[in-house]
Parts: sequence; structure tokens; C-alpha cells
Amino acid sequence: MGIAENPYLLSVNNIEVIYNHVILVLKGVSFDVHEGSIVALLGANGAGKTTTLKAISNLLKAERGEVTKGSIEFKGERVDVMTPAQLVGRGVIQVMEGRHCFPHLTVEENLLTGAYTNKAGRAAIAQDLDKVYAYFPRLKERRKSLAGYTSGGEQQMTAIGRALMARPRMILLDEPSMGLAPQIVEEIFGIVKDLNQRERVSFLLAEQNTMVALRYAHYGYILENGRVVMDGDAAALAANEDVKEFYLGLAGEGRKSFKDVKHYRRRKRWLA
Repeated sequence: MGIAENPYLLSVNNIEVIYNHVILVLKGVSFDVHEGSIVALLGANGAGKTTTLKAISNLLKAERGEVTKGSIEFKGERVDVMTPAQLVGRGVIQVMEGRHCFPHLTVEENLLTGAYTNKAGRAAIAQDLDKVYAYFPRLKERRKSLAGYTSGGEQQMTAIGRALMARPRMILLDEPSMGLAPQIVEEIFGIVKDLNQRERVSFLLAEQNTMVALRYAHYGYILENGRVVMDGDAAALAANEDVKEFYLGLAGEGRKSFKDVKHYRRRKRWLA
């Protein structure tokens, strides 16, 4: 069965998000994630990508935000009314932007915190830990090191590995490439692809690095100013001239001037 034929694992239906009761951030965002897929949320800083992930994981209230319209469903069950802990229990785990490891715990202790909700017993947790080390051999080498003294790439691997310890159905991955060297970014995205293919973990990732994200994702949605302005198969988006010009920094006839960019913004060709 192909990705397009799989049932929806996650459905975001026309949601609106407001902060502090007055600041409208998301304006009718809708999209779906098929089971077993990698879906990319793309767009510039401030487009609403992180807010979308936090709306799904129910972390908005900690920042005085709330979903005021629409609904979010996971496996056909409405989840926007649940607590974050209830959602984790259903297999939806968010890896926050900036990695957020516990700096004074070792890498292995950080990983084991992800198994807090895992009721399978010590033997199963030990097997899960071995699986994480198989995907991230560098973490096995650094397992006794304090996480705060590891590199940015190792901290990102630790954060993803910690999410895996909760046996997720879906991982919400926020800006995994931020602040990392290109070689490390490729390594992490390669592991994401392996996890998707071998473990059937679905991924919804928010990413500014459009070129890398579209190379690994199955489908993509582009956000601008809190709205979805374009979506499509990852390969089709990567080949789209507007996407290439304004998100990949490539232009078929050479880079255009700022005047042309402003003219493009006025035209809003994909907002029709």
C-alpha cells in the first residue's frame, strides 16, 4: 500500500490559534498526515510552524495560547481537548526546537527519561535502549557523558532518541537542522528516514531548511503568515519554480532583484 492510500493518522482541521486572547497566529490551518509518512511544514521564521506543532501536542497553554477554532484528530479521535500527557500516552511525542536535553544528566539518563510512560518493564526498556543505540551509535559512545557537554548534533540525537524510548506512533520534530553543520543535518535526516521505513514512525517536521526537508519528506505544506499557501508531493514542491525561487534561493533565469520579490508578494500567485 502506498503512502497516498494509507489512512490519515493525523488530521488538522481549520484551526485558529490566538495568543494572549488577542494575537491571531494561525488562520484556518488544515492538513493531514498519512500513517507511515514524513510530512514537512515549511516556511520562514514566524510563519506559524512551531505554533502548529504546539497546537497538536497541546503545549500552547504554557505560552498563553489556545486553539479557538477547528479541531485536531489523531487516529480519528479528537485530541485538542486532551492534556499533553494523555497525548503522549497515545503515541504523539514532540521534540522541541533547541533540543532541550537535561544538561546535568548523562546521555543515557536523558534517554531513559523518555521511557517514563513505558509500562513494558525493565527488560523491554533495555531492548528499546539498545535499539536507540543501534540507530545512534554515537550516543552509545557518549552515553556516560553529561548531555550539556555534548555537541549540538549529539544533543539533537539524544532528543530524538528520548522520543523513541516512548514508543511513538508519531514524532513532531521542530527545526531539527537548526544550528547544525550540513553533514550532521544529513546524518540526522537519514536516521529519520530509517526510523520511518523500519519502525513505521510517522513524522511531522517543521523546518526552515526547505531543500533538505523536501529531499526526505513524502509531502509538504508551505505556511506564510499563519496560513497554508501551497502543498503537494515533496518532489513536486522541490521542482516548483516559485518554491525554488523564494524558498530554495534558486531561480530559473538568475536571481531576481528585491523589486521583483516585492512584485511577487503583491501578485500572491499561490494564494488564489
